[in-house]
Order: sequence, then structure tokens, then C-alpha cells
Amino acid sequence: MLTAIRWFANNSVAANLLMIMLLVGGGLSLIITNQEEFPMFEIPVVRVGVPYLGAAPVEVEKSVCIRIEEAIEGVEGIDRTGGAAVEGYCNIMAEIAQGADQTVVVGEIKSRVDGIDSFPVETEKPIVSKVAKARLAIQIALSGDTDERTLKELARELRDDLARVRGISTVSVGYTRPYEISIEVSEQTLKEYGLTLNNVANAIRASSFDMPGGTIRSTAGEILIRTTGQAYVSEEFADVVVKTRPDGTRLLLGDIADIRDTFEEGFLMAEFDGVRAATINVSQVETEDLIDIVENTKSVVAKFDAKLPEGLQTTIWINGGDDLQERMSVLTQSAGGGLILVLVILALFLEFKLAMWVAIGIPVALMGAIAVLPATDINISTLTVMGFILVLGIVVDDAIVVGERVYGHEQMGKTRLNAAIDGTWEVSTPVIFGVLTTIAAFLPLVMVQGQMADFFSPIGWIVIFALFFSIVESQLILPSHLVKRGRPSKGNALTERFKATQRFLGGGLETFATKNYRPFMEKVIAWRYATSAICLGALIVALSMILSGRVVFGFFPAVEGDRVYAGLEMPVGVPANTTLEAARRLERAAGVVNEQLTQELGLAAPIVRHTLVSVGTRSQRSGPGDGFGGWSSNIAEVVVDLAPIAERGNISSKIFANRWREAVAGIPDAVNLTFDADKFGSGAPLEYQMRGDDVDELRRAAEEIKGELSKFNGVFDISDSWRMGKQEIQLDLLPEARNLGLTLNDLATQVRAAFYGAEAQRVARGKDDVRVMVRFPEAERKSISNLEDMYIRTPDGSEVPFYSVADFSIGRGYSAIDRRDGQRNVFVSADVDRSKVAPEEVSAAIRTTLIPAFQQRYPDIDIQLGGEQEERADALGGLALGSLLSLILIYTLLAIPLKSYVQPLIIMSVIPFGAVGAIAGHYVLDQQLVFFSALGLTALSGVVVNASLVLVDYANRRRREGKSAVEAILGAATIRFRPIILTSVTTFVGLIPLMSNSTPATAPFLPMAISLAWGVLFATVITLMLVPCLYIMIYDFVRETDDAEAEDAHLIEQPQSAG
Repeated sequence: MLTAIRWFANNSVAANLLMIMLLVGGGLSLIITNQEEFPMFEIPVVRVGVPYLGAAPVEVEKSVCIRIEEAIEGVEGIDRTGGAAVEGYCNIMAEIAQGADQTVVVGEIKSRVDGIDSFPVETEKPIVSKVAKARLAIQIALSGDTDERTLKELARELRDDLARVRGISTVSVGYTRPYEISIEVSEQTLKEYGLTLNNVANAIRASSFDMPGGTIRSTAGEILIRTTGQAYVSEEFADVVVKTRPDGTRLLLGDIADIRDTFEEGFLMAEFDGVRAATINVSQVETEDLIDIVENTKSVVAKFDAKLPEGLQTTIWINGGDDLQERMSVLTQSAGGGLILVLVILALFLEFKLAMWVAIGIPVALMGAIAVLPATDINISTLTVMGFILVLGIVVDDAIVVGERVYGHEQMGKTRLNAAIDGTWEVSTPVIFGVLTTIAAFLPLVMVQGQMADFFSPIGWIVIFALFFSIVESQLILPSHLVKRGRPSKGNALTERFKATQRFLGGGLETFATKNYRPFMEKVIAWRYATSAICLGALIVALSMILSGRVVFGFFPAVEGDRVYAGLEMPVGVPANTTLEAARRLERAAGVVNEQLTQELGLAAPIVRHTLVSVGTRSQRSGPGDGFGGWSSNIAEVVVDLAPIAERGNISSKIFANRWREAVAGIPDAVNLTFDADKFGSGAPLEYQMRGDDVDELRRAAEEIKGELSKFNGVFDISDSWRMGKQEIQLDLLPEARNLGLTLNDLATQVRAAFYGAEAQRVARGKDDVRVMVRFPEAERKSISNLEDMYIRTPDGSEVPFYSVADFSIGRGYSAIDRRDGQRNVFVSADVDRSKVAPEEVSAAIRTTLIPAFQQRYPDIDIQLGGEQEERADALGGLALGSLLSLILIYTLLAIPLKSYVQPLIIMSVIPFGAVGAIAGHYVLDQQLVFFSALGLTALSGVVVNASLVLVDYANRRRREGKSAVEAILGAATIRFRPIILTSVTTFVGLIPLMSNSTPATAPFLPMAISLAWGVLFATVITLMLVPCLYIMIYDFVRETDDAEAEDAHLIEQPQSAG
């Protein structure tokens, strides 16, 4: 290392070129690296979806879901399975175990699912896919007073325009139903012509098709043969021949059926700002750049607007680019403010040119970290900026130590070249190993387990990269700059006054260290056992607060955004108009809250910019894989888009959500009503998953959990996943029907064709697969009497009344059946007002008071945590393991340069005291301790040992020169006082702007900054007091007695009163 230091110190061109390479490389990477608001989570899940149209959830579960679960059971690499059976669809999710080869697992699951040959005939082909990384980037509302078909066609046209743009790969249309050709034939007509619905469907299949006929290979060339008879629109289907009479006349489909080119049956609609609308959703996937997507989308939409008919308009109302820029603006302001404060501290306490060259290390290290981003999967996001803010005051620490020693050697009279080489080499070992211990401390951030791992790891990697390049800068680039820096020159009066202030502050620290700190430390060392006892007592008090539960560690409070979602669920089977009216009531309440808050805050513009009301489905909030299956008339959602936080008086979106909840005061007959202002989170704050086979027992257990949760102040929006389904008519075949040759399959097939429809074929029309359905007219499918009046066709062609061959009973099924690991599952979830109670407190109380008795009453039910608490357990487990490995690595990195097994323990003793400072900082700033706080504490462990390492290393150097232990440690503490104070202060002030900013944009990152800043500050005081005491206490224990120790006996003997 000495050779490299000497070579670069003598070759300023090489040092400058290395610096320029890092700066230019970082600048180029900044241009080409993709941007995103938050990192996309890796979702190691394989989704298996099987449509079973028209089937009840129980049928779907029994005939499809269970068979899939049995087929994929035992696939190596699957951690657990889950899913749901809903009306007409089975969705199974298989979570891939960590470390498993995802491609192999997906392939094996697909192979096994494709091998199932026992699915009902009516099921469609299974869809097996790996859940992709995707996030909604921008959403466009196309609205106007027009019909559904016009909206759909225009939305599809805009979708196609966007999909053709390079850099945009995933675009979908929302709130429009798929096309369907409905061929409706009344039962009376069928009887009149001696037909069945299956006869009609078969006639369509026989007449409407295209088929290749081979090739004629003539001498003139090859000629293709094709049969072209496929019908595509209702007019063409009307010409299909259903029956040819003996006299040669033909019965056409148009003669007996009402043929409608329409949409699939069901209710699905959206209103944007009170007008019917469809949405066009542009998603960001994998390597796509958010800003590019937004700019390209705006350009395409501007051109599309020019073609729109009068009365229709597009509105970009969800813009991830604006959200990114808003959050990044706040964070970059914090970063800029921190950088300025760090520079001010350096300029005030170091010789000006020395300070400036030391400060150059900050952009060099940060740009070096950015330069390597293209070679990783890390994009520019709010998390990477957070990493830069955290490391801002840390990367300059090693440069400060090097600069201080070089300056000290210059004061000894050495030439600048020799001073740069000797000073850098003197502290090279503690500086390099000190940075390595900091890197080791940040490793747990990249080892966090669970879905949130992708969220936290960019912070750790950014800090690690920046610290690595800070070593390069301080050891190879800085010495050359210090050699070449100009001599101090006489300036104007203002400059001279600044230099005088600089000398006063810098000299003041040295004077304080010599005249105040050293005499104080002589007394502290004399009372070293009492000092250690006091420090230990403070540590015990802090630890007892944690163990007693007075200090509660939360997990990850959800990040709030600029939109508030009101989710409504009415009883299954209610008319769509009832749900729509309830949704409009929510919309009116939002309008009232909007007017109230706008007036209260004295704003010129309303807080609410746009409102989206949807019935039939919920809004898309993440990627294209949101949701599954069809839609339901009992589901509604109202989304309120708020003005940016700076334009709405810095009022939190959660305040709007709470006011909205109060204004609504409940919806009559609503099964579930929730208000959510979160942009994303780690799941419901409280969630309990109960697994078993007895649904009634699961339902009773869910009610007990809900009742217990309702007793806690601050717990609200309590709900469970168990829902009664629609009324069901269950058919059974009478014994006399079998004498007629009828089977239950005959009965079921004919009833299904009449009331659901027989699928004659699917027509590829553009990008749509349009189903052609043959069924009874809607008027003959409205009541139970229609079923009773139906005629059943026997094998010999005769017709008998339904009631003569079949019976039925009326019951009620389930709206959905949730499954986990092969069992039925019911989960209870709730939201929490964290200002009143922490989710962890509620969870702990439930675990101790309810769960033991609960498990005795319901021995067949397995209850587990879900949502945020499940993620918390996974993440804390990974963090605990990572922290242990980090501490072992830190110990190793300290033991190697110190060549001691005991001295690393002295240095590491300051780590728990950093935690005390971090806890105190949270109390002072009135912040809850959350998982980000724990990450800050973990990172703190590497930062706080650096000062102690420099201190102990210098004391050992003095010991090797023949000094006594007391003189060595006192000298080291005095000489290292200024750099230790400066490194700690720069770390603290670099985080002040972030800690002073209380906006929602920075709220998730504030606890980590508090832990690091306050922990470093407190640990520095402990370092300067406790480490020297422990250093001497080692020599007390080994009872070393040499001549040098004897000369200082009057300093180390305990006062008589201490005995």
C-alpha cells in the first residue's frame, strides 16, 4: 500500500485522471441508469389460473383447485402454496423457496399442471406464469358522454398507439367488458322447430369456420386451397343454416334467434369526475425507465387528443413521474443541505484549502458509486438517494483523518510530499480497516429476508460502493492533491477575518483537547471503574426499556401517497344499481370533505383534483397482474386524487382518509368498508390467517378474533375474508328420469346451456377472442319459475317438463374460498392508528391473552400471522442473522490490524451505547422505533467503531515507542480528539436536513437517519470517555508492571475514598 501511496503522491496526473474517470463515469451512469420511485419487488411466485366459467366457488375448489394443489405437491423449490376459488375461476399461487432455480420450478409446475386430465370439460386451458416485476407508471382516463363500445374502441386505439412506442411494453385497458356475440333462442322457438341449444351450437360450428385445404402443385407453380366461411359479426351469423327441410328450404339462424354483438354479461363501469370512463394503464416493467415512459406517454396522448371526437377527453391523472420527481426533489434538497453543512463544518475547523481538498472526496466517492450502478440491478430511486444521504457525512471521515495527519506532519517541518506520504501511511491501516468495518455493518441491509428485501438492499449497496471509493480517494487521490495545494496567501479583510475565525475554531478544539479534555480524562481514568459502572448502568436502563416493552419496535409503516381509496363490498348478489348508489354516496362525502379542508386551510384551489368511481372491480394499483377472474356487482371503489402535498398545505393524505371515514359514517348493508391512503406497504398492519377444513368453525374463530381486536383503541377497519355467496339452486335427478335414459350429465348440460350458455366457438377478431354463446333470452332466465317451466330433451328426442325428471333445493354457498397449503383459510385483517397503538403491541396482547385459549377451543385450526407482522418476522430474522455475521466480521477486521483478541472488544463496547443514543433521539424527535430504526442501529455498529479504532491504533503506536499505557492512551485521546469530533459532527450535520424534514416524502427514511445521527453523537462521547478507561483496565487485569507504568503510578492508583 505504501508503494501505491508514494506513486500516486508523486504522480499528480495519474491521481487527477483517476478522479476524472470516477466523476465522468458517474455522470455518464447518471444519464443511462433507469429511474423509479421505489425499487420493484422480486415476487418469487408462480401463478396458475384456470377459468371454469359459470361454476360456483365450491365446484371450482373441488374440481380444479384441489387437483392443481395435489399435482404440484412435492415439486422441489416450492415453499408454500395459496390461492382462491371464486365464481368461474381458480387461482393458485406457488411461492418459490429462496435459492431455488425459478426457471426449473416454473417448468416443473407447468409440466405437472398440463398433465392433469381430470379437469371438467368446461374448463379452459390452464395459464401458468411467473409473476413479473411490474408497477403502474401512468394511468390515463378517457371520459365522455358516450356509449361503452365507443369508449372501448377509442381506449384500444390509444393502447395500440402506446404499445408501439419503444420503451413501453405493457399497456392495458381498464373498466371495459370483453366483447361477446350472444345468440338467444327462446324455448318456444326451439320446441316449434324441434331443436335444442346444442343443435344450434353445432350448426354454428359446422358452418362458421376457416380451414386450409392443402396445395395444388401445378406446372405454373403452387396454389393454396382454403375454405373461408368464418362468421365474425352478427349479420354474418344470421346467415348460418341451422336446418335444411326435406323440401329444400332452409332455416337460418337469423330466423329463430336474436343475435346481438355485445359485451359479456355482468356489470362493470367507471365514472371519472362524474362522467363514464375507461382507463389506459401503462406499466413499468424490469429495465424500463419511468421518466422515459411518462414523457413518451404524454407525447402520444397529445397527438391522440387531436383526433378525439367532441365531448371526449383524456386526463393523465396517475403519473408516477410526478410522484418520483416530488419525492426526489425533497430528498435531493435534504442531500444538498447536508452537503452544505458538511462543507461548512470542514471549512470552519480545517485550514481552508485542506478542507476543500478533503471535501472533494464526497463527490468523488458518490460519483464512483453511481458509476457502478449500470453493472448492477439497482436503479436511481428514492432509496438510492437515501443511501447517498446516509453516507454523506461518513465518506468524508477517512479523508478527514488522512488530512489531519498530513497537516500534522507538515507542522513537524516535513516537505509536503513527505508529509503526504508519511501522514497517509501512518493512518492507512486504521482508515482502511475502519471503512471495512463500516461496510461490514451495512451488509445486513442487503441480507434482509422477505418481500421487503428489494426495498432495503439498494441503501446498503449504495453505502458499500460509496465507502469503497472513499478508500480509493483518501489513499490514492487526496495525498497528491495535498502535495499540490497552494501556499496560504494574504487576502482581503474579509478573507483574513474568515481565516482568523478558522484558526480560532480549529485552534480552539486543539486548546480544549489539551487544557480541558486531557485533565478531565486524567480524572476519569483515575475513576475508571466508577465511570464504567455509570456507563453500564445507562446501558442497562436502555436495555430494560426494550425488554419491558416500553420501547416497541414497529416494522414498516406504509408509505402514503397522493390518492385515497375507499373500498366498498356489499352483500354478494345485490343489484349493481344498489352498489352504484352506495359508491356515489362515498363520492358525495369526499366532496364535502374536500370543501371543508379547502376552506379550513385557506387554499385557492381544491384539495381534490379528480375522482374515479368504479363498480364491478377495484382499481389497478400495481402491475398488470392485479387481480384475477371476472368482476362482481357487489364490489365498488372510489379513488380520490389529491393535489401534491406542497399545494395542499402539507396535509397528510391519511388526514383526508380519516375525515372521509367520519363523513361517511357507514353504508347501510355494507359487508366491508375501508379507507386507505397508502401508496404501498408490507401488508395489513394486523392479519391473522386461520387454516382448517371446517368452514363453520373457521367463521366462528374469525368472529372471536374480530371481537378481540375491536377492544383496542386505535384499531379500525376490522374485517375477515369469509363471505356468504349467492343463493344456489342445487339440482338432483329423480329416479323415474333414469327410466327415460336421462343422466345427471344430460340434465346439467341442458340447464347450463339454457341459463349460462353453450359456447359455440371463439372468433379471433383483431386482438380479441370473442365468445359466441347460445342461450335462452334474458327474459327466460330471470326467475326460478323459468327453470321449473323448462323442458328437458330425452335421448329419444322427446321433451319432458323439468319438474317431472328433476328436483332442486335452494341453499347458499360462498362468494370465495381462500386456500393456503392445501387447506381452507379465513383471514382477519385490521388497520391501526399508530399514533394511538403500535401493531406490535396489539399482536403481543393477542398472542398472550387470546391465542392459548383459542387453540384449546379450536384444536383443528392452525392460526398464523400474516401481512405486516409476517413480513416483520421474516425481515427481523434476516436482520438478526445479518447483524450477527456483521459483528463477527467487524471483530475480525479489528483484530487483524490491532493484533489482539481483547482490544477489538474494547472498541466494540461503544456499539450498544450508540443504540442508547439512537433510542434517545427517537424520543427527542417524537418518532416511533420502526424497522428502519433497526437498520440504522445495525449500520451504526460499523460507523461508531471507526473513531475508537483510530484512537486505540494510535495508543498502540505510542506504546511501541516506549510510552506507558496511561500516557499512550491520554496522548492518543488528545491528538485524535479533533478528527474524532469532526468525523462525528460531519456525520450528524449531514443528516440534519433529513431529520428536520417532516413531509410524508421523507417520513419512511427519518427513523434510519435518527438512529445513525444520534447514535454516532452519543457513541462519540462514550468513545472519548469509556474507551480510554477500558484500555487501562486491560492492563489492570494483566497486572503489567514495567518501569514506565511505575512512573505514572500516581495517575492510575485509585483515590483512598474509592476504596
